[in-house]
Amino acid sequence: MKRNTVIVLLVFLIFSVISFLTNILGPLVPDIIDSFQLSIGLAGFLPFSFFVAYGVMSIPSGVLIEKYSGKTVIIVAFVLAMVAAQVFAIFPQFTIALLSLFSIGIGMAMLQVVINPLLRQAGGEEHFAFNSVLANFFFGAASFLSPLLYSYLVGNIHSHHASGIAALFNGLVTPELKWVSLYWVFAVTCLVMIVVIAAITFPKVEYTAEDRIDTGETLRELLRDKTVLRFFVGIFCYVGTEQGIANWMSKFLQLYHGVDPATVGATSIAYFWGLLTFGCFVGLLLLKLFDSRHILIVFALGAMLSLLSGLFGDVRIALVALPLTGFFLSIMWSIVFSLGMNSLPKHHGTLSGILCTGIVGGAVMPLIIGGLAESVGLRFAMLVLCMTLGYILSIGIGARPLVTNARVKRWRDLFSKPAVE
Repeated sequence: MKRNTVIVLLVFLIFSVISFLTNILGPLVPDIIDSFQLSIGLAGFLPFSFFVAYGVMSIPSGVLIEKYSGKTVIIVAFVLAMVAAQVFAIFPQFTIALLSLFSIGIGMAMLQVVINPLLRQAGGEEHFAFNSVLANFFFGAASFLSPLLYSYLVGNIHSHHASGIAALFNGLVTPELKWVSLYWVFAVTCLVMIVVIAAITFPKVEYTAEDRIDTGETLRELLRDKTVLRFFVGIFCYVGTEQGIANWMSKFLQLYHGVDPATVGATSIAYFWGLLTFGCFVGLLLLKLFDSRHILIVFALGAMLSLLSGLFGDVRIALVALPLTGFFLSIMWSIVFSLGMNSLPKHHGTLSGILCTGIVGGAVMPLIIGGLAESVGLRFAMLVLCMTLGYILSIGIGARPLVTNARVKRWRDLFSKPAVE
């Protein structure tokens, strides 16, 4: 495929929308608990409903994109997410919320599987790493901005100074459910994406053996491989940790420090995602200088220290330390994923599908935290994330990849061609 700047920019936009729909759940959790009179344990089913869809749909999506065009799969994904968001906006009930989140999750899983090979081919294989970092930047930027939009809407809808978009929602949502306005925004966002994608001519994507997911003997072979299982659990632990912190941070600050979830709580989550985005760029620099396993060890220890400080420090420490965990988590996905891919000599397409299924950790860990919080309290329940971080630390210590990351020998060679080991 020839390079196609329009498609590359479209992929960046899709990454932003995925982030916007995915990571707004954290700021909403305290409001959903209060609006539907939920226990913390029941609230844990909210992220579970969304992220379990990745476990269900990641590998089937790989089969779909070979049978149908990438454009068709993308449009179907956004239609599914739009309908799900619209139904919940009209009928805001807890059971509808669970079904809506699962349906949106199915759509986002489909998008994730389609857009990565599309980005690689439209932007050029030699620029894939660079474009992937830019995609992560757009992903993180949307995660940073979405809690701020939530704060604006909740603070202005049904207020005496409501104007613009806030005034528009006065007739669509009740004063008790102002946060539901975000689901109207989701539905409109998906509709706009459907119109934009329908208007763009997609090139034919030629999927290589590395892109394809084999659901036959290759899949069964890899599922029996202990190395594959090890890195699947690593991805599971990473996403579980990320979502465990992002989804429960605002509620923790509200319970233990009396923080308003619609303002300070939402801003803290925004800083979490902002620092995670910043950490990606710091990680790029570090990966040119040091072995990725050593970076993973240091960042895993930093994340554990930051998490413990946030859970047991006073409000001033918590407001700094909990968002700071985002910085330390920033490099974990890319390093664990690349170590896993570089630890096997073949079948990388199917391996990628298995590793992406590990995103289901984002469903399980918040649910476990919610369940434990019923008996031991949210503070001690969140300590379970030290176990997931400890597992990631063990990967940094024990991984033996066939290929290590390329890095420079001297500082002055930092921006020149790196020496490969």
